[in-house]
Amino acid sequence: MLMQTHEARLSALREELKRRGLDGMIVPISDEHMSEYIGSYAARMAWLTGFGGSVGSSAVLGGAYEGKGAAVFVDGRYTVQVCEQVDGKLFEYCNVPETSAELWVAENAPKGARIGYDAWLHSAKWAEHAAALLAAKGIELVAVESNPVDAVWQDRPEPSIASAMVHDERHAGQSSAEKRAAIAEWLRAEELDGAVIAALDSVAWMLNVRGADIDRTPVTLAYAIAHADGTAELFIDGAKVTPELQRHLGNAVVLRERTDFESALGELSGKRIAVDPESGVAAITHALEAGGATAVAKRDPTVIPRACKNPAEQQGHRDAQERDGAAVTKYLHWLNVNAPTGSETELSAAAQLRAFREESDLLRDLSFDTISAASGHAALPHYRVDEDSNIAIPPGSIFLCDSGGQYPDGTTDITRTVWIGSEDGTAEPIAEQKDRFTRVLKGHIAIAQAVFPQGTNGGQLDVLARQYLWQAGVDYAHGTGHGVGSFLAVHEGPQRIAKPGGGQAGTSQEIMEGMFLSNEPGYYKAGEYGIRIENLVLTERRDIAGAEGEYLGFETLTYVPIDRTLVDETLLTREEKQWWNDYHARTRAILAPQLEGDVLAWMEEQCRPM
Repeated sequence: MLMQTHEARLSALREELKRRGLDGMIVPISDEHMSEYIGSYAARMAWLTGFGGSVGSSAVLGGAYEGKGAAVFVDGRYTVQVCEQVDGKLFEYCNVPETSAELWVAENAPKGARIGYDAWLHSAKWAEHAAALLAAKGIELVAVESNPVDAVWQDRPEPSIASAMVHDERHAGQSSAEKRAAIAEWLRAEELDGAVIAALDSVAWMLNVRGADIDRTPVTLAYAIAHADGTAELFIDGAKVTPELQRHLGNAVVLRERTDFESALGELSGKRIAVDPESGVAAITHALEAGGATAVAKRDPTVIPRACKNPAEQQGHRDAQERDGAAVTKYLHWLNVNAPTGSETELSAAAQLRAFREESDLLRDLSFDTISAASGHAALPHYRVDEDSNIAIPPGSIFLCDSGGQYPDGTTDITRTVWIGSEDGTAEPIAEQKDRFTRVLKGHIAIAQAVFPQGTNGGQLDVLARQYLWQAGVDYAHGTGHGVGSFLAVHEGPQRIAKPGGGQAGTSQEIMEGMFLSNEPGYYKAGEYGIRIENLVLTERRDIAGAEGEYLGFETLTYVPIDRTLVDETLLTREEKQWWNDYHARTRAILAPQLEGDVLAWMEEQCRPM
């Protein structure tokens, strides 16, 4: 009989830990590749606790300890969600970065306790830090041979065996052989014999391969080892390999079973092998060292080349954005007509948006689960609607939709916040809502128009987006911008625009020519409404007469009308109004050839100059 309650699952895990001589276990949201989005087979924390977010961890103690003996750890994005999804009688709610799973265990487990962790789900850096932290309290961190959660998860899904797909070189802009040659050159310069490529999007990029193994991210479950002679080994389930893939990879890429990966690491005796501290799990380092190799902590050599898009990737993204922009505009028109009746819900709106995107036969998937958020739900930056949370979209309210599509030529991500009027046309936003929306807009424009010297990082740009909100004594808790892949992950590092410090990875990364970023400041009033305006941008060189050094700026890539109903024009400067007019003139030029009838007329009205 399957264990349906989380209480039963927690009890079964504790029994399994006891059987193995363990006093506790740390269970993160992670897979063997340290992915942000994971396959259903790896959703161990969701199975155990019920939490459905994409970032977090949990800890379980096996004995009768003071308190609940189990806890979940999430950051401010998920404070409300975790309380809705996780039983507070079973798990203590803990906020990150104030604490962490390892800190909680150190404070709650008794001296002499043995705490398990799965070395395939944690980085070597984390394992080293956690082991030292616990050892100081007389607690031992133990790498388990197999995951105890898997032993009690009776209906655990199998990993996907969907076929791997070749990514067309006209979209990639560079052959796999050229990419591997550049990596080999780097390896030789660093006096390394090879590099473990563990991140799924890195494997996909290096080999020009895509897949359908992870929802919303077109990657295939595989590992790769790149060698200093330009060859590579791909570790992948043989059921996923097609004749087309074999022809594409050629003789320089050796195909091996995914299950052979760990033993292959043990075959590298005497070699110096690069392992990325962020994407390489502890088990990789352990296997290399056990086999006599030297694991050298180095950033994955695909990361910066993947982040700096080549001309083919840049043009492909523009093409995808034009197509996607037309679909989103049709949706916004539909929303404008139908939502004021009160007959639409968050789920029906999300379904309609997907239907408009699917009118293009090039849509391969959404790039993430659509954030279709009405009323107070819009105040949750990472809200995800389901059958339980779904509500009607009320007339006379703010509605926020953050969504994106995966196309062979590009990955899109756009947020529009709109005013839902009433059937009689009398409902209007209040002054506070217009003030907050306009301050968010001013910050968005500041990022869009930013010009900065080469070497500037995302932490240095972030204040441009927040300054107008700060003047009103308000702020937002998420970053201002993230990197975006090319028919890959919608959240792609290493670049990020966010407040420096506070665990915000990527803020110290230099913003480089060719990098895609989102531009998405926001404001959220708990329980009432939320605002976010998001376009994607491309980092490009700026030619400035008399400039001392190299300067960069952003090309806006997303063109969809921004809701003018929520704008207080008195707060905008002449220059900001000019940006608005230029942006909407460009929007009209891009979208008009793709639209017709009432949708075209509505779009043109939305794009009229201030």
